Amino acid sequence: MTFDYDLLVIGAGSGGVRCSRMAAARGWKVAVVENRDLGGTCVNVGCVPKKLFVYASEYPAAFADARGFGVQGRFEGFDWPTLRDNKTNEIKRLNSVYNNLLENSGVTILHGTAALAGPHQVRIGEQTITAERIVVATGGWPFKPDIPGAEHAITSNEAFYLEQFPQRVVVVGGGYIAVEFAGIFNGLGAETHLLYRGDQVLRGFDEDVRNFAAAQIVHKGVRLHTHTDIRSIERHIDGSLTCSLTSGEALHCDAVMFATGRRPLTDGLELTEAGVQVRDNGTIVTDHLFRTTAPGIYALGDVIGTPALTPVALAQAMKLVAYWFDGDQQPLSYDNIPTAVFCQPNIATVGLTEAQAQERFGADDVQVFVSDFRPMKHTMTGQPERTLMKLVVQISTDKVLGVHMVGEAAGEIVQGLAVAIKAGATKTVFDSTIGIHPTAAEEFVTMRTPRG
Repeated sequence: MTFDYDLLVIGAGSGGVRCSRMAAARGWKVAVVENRDLGGTCVNVGCVPKKLFVYASEYPAAFADARGFGVQGRFEGFDWPTLRDNKTNEIKRLNSVYNNLLENSGVTILHGTAALAGPHQVRIGEQTITAERIVVATGGWPFKPDIPGAEHAITSNEAFYLEQFPQRVVVVGGGYIAVEFAGIFNGLGAETHLLYRGDQVLRGFDEDVRNFAAAQIVHKGVRLHTHTDIRSIERHIDGSLTCSLTSGEALHCDAVMFATGRRPLTDGLELTEAGVQVRDNGTIVTDHLFRTTAPGIYALGDVIGTPALTPVALAQAMKLVAYWFDGDQQPLSYDNIPTAVFCQPNIATVGLTEAQAQERFGADDVQVFVSDFRPMKHTMTGQPERTLMKLVVQISTDKVLGVHMVGEAAGEIVQGLAVAIKAGATKTVFDSTIGIHPTAAEEFVTMRTPRG
């Protein structure tokens, strides 16, 4: 059978772009289908614009900090349209970069909404295209809970394009996005309430990290409400909102942002009709080679339920291309994936939490080293911000199982340590490493006394 393409990728996000580019570079005829802007969630409404907003949110505090160092001047205000529009211009530039990357690699870009139309067939509008291999890389999409008045709320997607900056904000959720946006709104001057239905935000992170970060977030001014959710939202004539809470209280605000999770963006793809098995939560079932239950159809990225991180999607794309061209059938390792939360202060972590280590190896075989200190910078600023560093070590092997940090530049520091963890570094190796002084990072190689 003759096909229009050797490979057709549905979705031009991080994983889809990498997969199509690398396959085209190896000689295949490749097309990618996208019905939105190139770059996917990360570039358009995720990692990139969020980090730009985080940078902006840190400047007001930096003005206050500067006074302790004798720097004259004061913070005179914040102009939301300037930040919003400069961010949008940068995203448009990146969209062009992605367009050029694809075209220069020989990938055909097809604009439209795709649906699986049969074996090796994809329908885009009125057109049907054939491909020997099809990859579904459509990612995820935020959702709002089904409560009265939910239509008055926004998600992180809309937060990047607000017409006006809200003076009072309620953020609902306890994960990465909720905590990060609470810090953004708070740092830019909004009265910010963070609501989470559980007992502590950042579920899945180390307990010390969760508690320490929550305390620091509150110190920064975010009003944290745990064991709390929204029952309903009422919109008033002046545009303001009233949130009725499960606690019986009411919160008045100008904007409500739900950051309560993301779902696979597969609506209209007609996956089950094509023989692709889908789990109850909407994620696509694949094997370790990213093959679905339908011959010739593959899937990767957030849509398959693996860690929803851009670098994971990129690694999956590279692994899939290696399987096709080099016969590499080794499964991708999801152990020791470093990750960061860009709240204030930042969080970064790699490896096992204390609880995970104890569950896997037993409490008697796990040792913990913790350093909680005031960073040098803040001895001059007068700010109460502190830093937490934590090592989780297996006693019997001396292996460092986990590295956790809450503090300025945590992501930059832990990225380097992730290489050491991946290489199997021991606590002895950490202890024998000479630190860079004076830095916060040197604490990771000077912790000698385990926590009792």
